[in-house]
Amino acid sequence: MNIKNYLRFALFILLVIPACKSNTEAHEEHEQEKQHSETPDKPGSTSLTLEQMQAIGVEIGQIENKELTTSLKANGTLRVPNQNKASVNSVYSGVIKSLLVQPGSKVSKGQTLATIGNPEFIQAQSDYLGVSAKIQLAELEVKRQKELNAGNAGSLKNLQSAESELKTLRNLRSTLAQQIQLMGINPSGIGKGKLISVLAVKSPISGIVSNVPVKMGSYVDISTVVADIVDNSQLHLDLSVYEKDLPQLKDNQTIHFTLTNNPGKEYDAQIFSLGSSFEGESKAISVHAKVLGDKTGLIDGMNVTAIISLAKAHVPAIPSEAIVNTNGQDFIFRVVPHQKEEEKNINNKAAKQEEALHHNEDSSLAFEMVPVVKGTTEVGYTQITLLKEIPNNAKVVTKGAFFVMAKLNNTGEEGHEH
Repeated sequence: MNIKNYLRFALFILLVIPACKSNTEAHEEHEQEKQHSETPDKPGSTSLTLEQMQAIGVEIGQIENKELTTSLKANGTLRVPNQNKASVNSVYSGVIKSLLVQPGSKVSKGQTLATIGNPEFIQAQSDYLGVSAKIQLAELEVKRQKELNAGNAGSLKNLQSAESELKTLRNLRSTLAQQIQLMGINPSGIGKGKLISVLAVKSPISGIVSNVPVKMGSYVDISTVVADIVDNSQLHLDLSVYEKDLPQLKDNQTIHFTLTNNPGKEYDAQIFSLGSSFEGESKAISVHAKVLGDKTGLIDGMNVTAIISLAKAHVPAIPSEAIVNTNGQDFIFRVVPHQKEEEKNINNKAAKQEEALHHNEDSSLAFEMVPVVKGTTEVGYTQITLLKEIPNNAKVVTKGAFFVMAKLNNTGEEGHEH
């Protein structure tokens, strides 16, 4: 509430609860109490004098037909595509030697998450080095046999045998090199007795670590998950839409959504895919939308409430500030006509109220709460659906509904102490 509204509210309190009364004022109060006792306020209703209304800025108008963007409400869930999730395993068995991340850690693709130790890692590297040495000897033997053959001093059979042995050793080295590469070790870096006994488990994607189920010293094999990683950059929205509403949707349509458990902040998404089959036995169809902009606070699996913008249409609307919320229900305030005026033409009644506003400062207007459901909001107006029937040209509070609600609550707390 801005300072202007604070001042109005303070003035309103002074008018509603006067600190002292003169004898003349006491007499006027007695007359007002007498009238009040004859027509007491019903639950959910209150009244204000025209002087109070003018002081605090309460304005009266009608529900209007405004051209607003109609919308469709749907429930859904936030999802991360499987290609943006990773369960990280080690390709070899071993014991966890170090854990370098924890849940909530931000990691990059290729970053080391943990290290694993196993003596077998050394054996594979040792075999690779041994085969490499044998290949060098085999290459020399092939060269020697070729020279002997060139001088008719050797047999063709010995040359073929040497070449076959060299080919076998090269194939074995290639196999061992691929095994070592799977361990995350560069075969060309092995040598001079420097063998690696601890392997690094690296992240295959960038994202946030969501779970680390292992502990230091744990034994892991190829089926053990070392860490779970989620990349929220491709977070999307899965909505359930009924068959009858599907024709109104299309690709690239804008969606506004809020978290079901935290409706205070609004996010945006854009439709990229419409489902082509029903979900289970229901008549609902999945609609997929990519979440746009800032995704801070959004997590895979959160439930959301979405508003899908449709076409322009003329709908019943009222200034957004004319809607108040109490106990989770939205309300507007209708001006309750006097019993005699209800029998007259609505235009005559409106004219009398307008005249009273200018000429009869002792008059008062009664208000009752009317429950509504809010729709789309645009250019300061909000679409409403009445949950209680009222006359087509009924007068309603269009400004200052907060103060009318304050008066109603104040009356409810004080009761009738006459």
